[in-house]
Amino acid sequence: MTGNATRQMSVADAAKAGLSVVVPLFNEAAGLEQFHEKLAEALGRLKAKRGLNCEIVYVDDGSSDASFKLARGQPAAGADVQVLSLSRNFGKEAALMAGLQHIRFGAVLFMDGDGQHPPALIDTLAGHWLDGGYDVVYTAKSHRASEPMLRRFGVKGFYALINWRSRAKIPEDAGDFRLLSPRAADALRQMPERNRFFKGLATWIGYRQIRVDYEPALRAHGKTTWNLTSLIGLSIEGLTSFSVAPLRLASLLGVLLAAVALIFGAAILFETVFYGKSVPGYPSLVVGLMVIGGVQLIMIGIVGEYIGKILSEIKARPNYFVAEHSVKTAQQDSADSAKKHAAAE
Repeated sequence: MTGNATRQMSVADAAKAGLSVVVPLFNEAAGLEQFHEKLAEALGRLKAKRGLNCEIVYVDDGSSDASFKLARGQPAAGADVQVLSLSRNFGKEAALMAGLQHIRFGAVLFMDGDGQHPPALIDTLAGHWLDGGYDVVYTAKSHRASEPMLRRFGVKGFYALINWRSRAKIPEDAGDFRLLSPRAADALRQMPERNRFFKGLATWIGYRQIRVDYEPALRAHGKTTWNLTSLIGLSIEGLTSFSVAPLRLASLLGVLLAAVALIFGAAILFETVFYGKSVPGYPSLVVGLMVIGGVQLIMIGIVGEYIGKILSEIKARPNYFVAEHSVKTAQQDSADSAKKHAAAE
C-alpha cells in the first residue's frame, strides 16, 4: 500500500471521529444569534468538504441575560447543538472543562462566543489536523499594536516568568482558540487537577503542535469583562496552577537579600574597626527592617497562594455543576420544524 493511500485512510479515520466546538458563554446574548449563524455556516462547509460530523457545545457559565435560552433555541443546521447551563458562574476554565467532558465527538475546538475568534479560520485549523497530522493547532494574535504599552509589557513579563526554567514552554500570545485531535483531547481529560490552566495543559501534553497567527475581529457587542484586576487575577491563577517560578523567585530574592545583608554587615564592621566610625543609626535600621519585613510578607503571600491550591485539590470539590442540559441534532430539528409546519397548516 502506498504512502498516499495510507495517508488518505488516516485522514478518513480522523474525519470519522468528528469535531466538537466548545463555546463558553457569559452574557453573550446580544450577539449570539449572529455568531451561531457564522459558526454553523463554517461547520456546514467543513462537513461538505471533509465529511466531518460536527457539533456545537455551548456552555452557559451562569449568565445573567438570556444567553442560555437563546443558545438552546439555535437551529441544528450544519452542526448538532448541545447546550449546558452551569448552576452558577464557575469561571471560564471550569466552563471549558465542562464542555470537554460532554463532547460527543473525538476532536475538540475551543473558541469564545464574543465574535473575536473568526469561525472562517476553523477550516484552516482542521486542515492542519486532518492533512498535516498535527494534534494541537493553537492560534496566537499576530500583533498587539493596538494594546496599551503597559499591558504589552505585562504580557511579556507573564510569559517570561511562567516559562522560566520550564520544560514545556507556553507559546507567547497563544489563546484558548485551538483545536485538539482525539488523542490530545483524551490526554487533556486525563489531567486530574482541579485548578486548571488550559493554555499550559494543552502545551504540556506534547504531541505535534503548530501555531497559526490571526487578526482578532472587533468585539461584536458590549465590552470585555477582562479588566486590569481580572487579568492580574488570571495571571496569578495561571502562575500558581502551572508553574513554581514564583517560589523559585522568592527563594532567589531571599538569597539576594541575605547576601546584601552580609556585605552590609561586613562593611560596617570594617569601618568600625579600621576607621572608628559609629554604626549607622535609626534611619538605616528602620529602612532595613521595612525592606526585610516587606519581602517576608511577599514570600508568605506567594507560599499562601500555593497552600490554597493544595487545599483546593485536597477538598476535591467538583469543578462545576450542570443545571440544565439539552442536545439537538439535525434530524430532531428537521422533525420539529416539520411538526410545526404541519400544525400551522
